[in-house]
Amino acid sequence: MYYQNLKYSTKEINANFKIKVSGESNGRKVHKLVGVSGLVDLVGDNDLVNTLLKKAFNKGLDKVEHKLRRGLKVTFYAC
Repeated sequence: MYYQNLKYSTKEINANFKIKVSGESNGRKVHKLVGVSGLVDLVGDNDLVNTLLKKAFNKGLDKVEHKLRRGLKVTFYAC
């Protein structure tokens, strides 16, 4: 699937990372593994998703965490 304004392809992202989202979204608790579509749906802003992905790719660590002000924590696990 193609998402406009994403700098990386969904194939590249899903091949390199397992993405876990936890915290609160719209008053509901969230704690699950998501793909690119789930990440875009929960974060809601493609520019912010690009920033998170850029940091995860550049750091090259096994685990990269990002905490958003709205109460979500996005964790990228390297495959």
